[in-house]
Amino acid sequence: MVDSPSFVRFPRRVLLAYAALAPLIVAATLHALGDRVTTTTAALVMVLLVVAAAATGLRSAGILAALSAGAWFDFFLTEPYGSFKVTNSDDIQATVLLLVVGFAVSELALWGRRQEARASRRAGYLDGVFGTADIVAQVGTTPEALIDRVRRQIVAILEIDACRFEPSGTEGRSTTRLNHDGSVTQRGAEVDVDRHGLPTDDVIALDVSHRGVVRGRFALTASTRVVRPTVEQRRVVVLLADQVGSALAAGSQPSRAGGT
Repeated sequence: MVDSPSFVRFPRRVLLAYAALAPLIVAATLHALGDRVTTTTAALVMVLLVVAAAATGLRSAGILAALSAGAWFDFFLTEPYGSFKVTNSDDIQATVLLLVVGFAVSELALWGRRQEARASRRAGYLDGVFGTADIVAQVGTTPEALIDRVRRQIVAILEIDACRFEPSGTEGRSTTRLNHDGSVTQRGAEVDVDRHGLPTDDVIALDVSHRGVVRGRFALTASTRVVRPTVEQRRVVVLLADQVGSALAAGSQPSRAGGT
């Protein structure tokens, strides 16, 4: 299992320390309160600690908190006290349920964080598309300026190494294509990008066209590391290229443009 890298706002060691120690401290405190706290109430309090750890988006923190909560709940809050041995069937059920709920909450919290991040990325993609459309609509915008903006957006969205524009008639050779539906093909065979990532051994050609007329292409390079952009990311890139094609159809053909 791999932790989510995007959501942690505190240092990892701080979160793991909380996950390990908070259940110990709280369980010891509840034990000191004696009969004033029921087993059910104590279990719910421990679950809240697990929820707090899981809400950070760090899976290992949520799992560690669940294990710590289960262990110290057993040690401090079930008979015989001060021992990890459990003799009462109700206490055994409570301990098991605490662990199950803890793990489940950790996964749910992580799923929610991922959905939030996905929604944020989608909003960013839309902002990029709308921003490019605004540039296309502006009077006096040069094709070079539009292409440079889209080129940089493509690099950022796909997380690739470089992207350059090649006007029609100047294209280099490539056996790999990013198609209009977001699929990637190499030598006529579809590439499973989700599994294998974008090809690193060839330039990936993305046609820039308008109403069936090719105006050039973006040459994408992903050679230094394997990246696995989603279909959604690839379709956004295709939409950006279409906007360039529309702009070029209405204006002059730009010169060849390189990129980072």
